[in-house]
Amino acid sequence: MPIVALRNISKSFGSHRALDNVSLTVDKGDVVVVVGRSGSGKSTLLRCINGLESIDAGEIVVNGRPVARDRTSLRALHRDVAIVFQNFNLFPHLTVEQNVTLGPTKGKGVPFDEAVRRARAVLAEVDLSDKLDAYPARLSGGQQQRVAIARAMAMEPTLLLFDEITSALDPELTHEVVSVLERLTLKGRTMILATHEMGFARRAATQVVFMHEGKVWEWGPPEVIFASPRTTELTQFLAAMNHG
Repeated sequence: MPIVALRNISKSFGSHRALDNVSLTVDKGDVVVVVGRSGSGKSTLLRCINGLESIDAGEIVVNGRPVARDRTSLRALHRDVAIVFQNFNLFPHLTVEQNVTLGPTKGKGVPFDEAVRRARAVLAEVDLSDKLDAYPARLSGGQQQRVAIARAMAMEPTLLLFDEITSALDPELTHEVVSVLERLTLKGRTMILATHEMGFARRAATQVVFMHEGKVWEWGPPEVIFASPRTTELTQFLAAMNHG
């Protein structure tokens, strides 16, 4: 059974069709990188999978359960699916460790001692063991983003979503965050990422999905997508990224 199955989903904001009849499956251990120009529907796709946006048509199934918008269903979904955004969303009044323990204790009822153990383990994975007692304001953007990743991992979700998490960072800090993502892929975590990081897509993706104007235009392994695009739209997009 796939971790995620999207069946002909559509989503409009007013007269703008953000997603247009999108279908996609993600299996356990897949690293699916969604690429496309700004406004192509990448972020909306992730927000719909995580139940942050409702869909107008179609069906989303996560871990065998249809995504529904009632509170009980969403709570269950958010125990299984964690999303990391580009703007970190850390609590400024909490330390790094407190930011990471909050989700497991409040969201999953994990005992505090176990939440602390988890927090320290995931912060070690993102190279931030020395920042347990620091507050977000004392961290660089790259460090804050790595805390956000650790916070998502501490929930032990079956699916991790990453929405353009490097787009607000300069190249050096982007490299820090991408290195962490590459390590996660080696651990077999199931991930869907909307990103402009083509190098990461080439190296780490199991599948690359190219979106354009709310539709999936092409998908396949990175070696196929990057070497022999079938559509003019993907060819033009890759040319623009190579010159960017």
